[in-house]
Amino acid sequence: MADDTSLGSAEDRLIARYFKPLATHPAALGFNDDAAAIKPPPGCDLVLKTDGVIVGVHVFPDDPPAAIAQKALRMNLSDLAAKGASPLGFLLSIALPKDMPESWVAQFAEGLSADAERFGCPLLGGDTDRTPGPIAVNIFAFGTVPHGRMVLRGGAKAGDRIVVTGSIGDAALGLALRRDPSLRARWRLDQQGHDHLAGRYLLPQPRNAIAEVLREHASGAMDISDGLAGDFAKLCRASGVAGEIEVARVPLSDGARSAVAAEPALIETVLTGGDDYEILATMPPVKVEPFRQAAAAVGVAVTEIGAIAAGEGACLLDQNGNALGFSRPSYSHF
Repeated sequence: MADDTSLGSAEDRLIARYFKPLATHPAALGFNDDAAAIKPPPGCDLVLKTDGVIVGVHVFPDDPPAAIAQKALRMNLSDLAAKGASPLGFLLSIALPKDMPESWVAQFAEGLSADAERFGCPLLGGDTDRTPGPIAVNIFAFGTVPHGRMVLRGGAKAGDRIVVTGSIGDAALGLALRRDPSLRARWRLDQQGHDHLAGRYLLPQPRNAIAEVLREHASGAMDISDGLAGDFAKLCRASGVAGEIEVARVPLSDGARSAVAAEPALIETVLTGGDDYEILATMPPVKVEPFRQAAAAVGVAVTEIGAIAAGEGACLLDQNGNALGFSRPSYSHF
């Protein structure tokens, strides 16, 4: 990781103690240089992705440092998964306040190390800086796909079916619970339901286990980070197609079902709230069941929720076939 002389030996010590041990891949050059060199496997393309978190914007200041590190990495891993890519490595840029306790950095590095090993995505290098503002963590992730096989959001075709992994809306509801714990009683959540929603907001579960089978079956795909409704519209625009999702078929967890049953208006939060980090994909009808079975074999549930047609526009339909409208169809920073 590049040295910042304004931080002097304190920065060198932090890097050596907490980040250099993560740089086990030969491409990292032992953190003895200011760049890394990596060669993709023969016959593969590189897939590049960058995303990050700002404490106080994307995560809470009192979130566990390990969870902040893991969320930042997993956000990027989710995008690689949706492209059908296997992780290759990542770069880390982190800006810390001057008075940041070293214990915070230690826990952050521990969480990052655990996920780098779990997902086979080693740290290759990066940068550390001082900031007068909140902590900022940015990750630049690399993945590989066989040449020409990256799954694009612009690949959906008329006649395709629409599928989604996991369950939708948990993280948005978990965020609401974090802001207002009294909602648990109002939504009649048991402990398991509460913990599930809270956990899904705190720590995404990227679907990298299905990257290969996604390449084999999907015509188009993207990860759901800004809400199902908004991201579905993006996929349809990129593909130049029309699409309809039946809201009644959208998979919900037990906790989300309880919340929506108590307050039906929450269905808008479920569909537009973001932070799901599930995969939305389209594929020919004959491939839906083989894809579902292959995903189930690695522990990922898949649900068919709609269809793609010729034309343009994305609609989410209620149980009577009426198009739903939303005050804010997608999460946006601006």
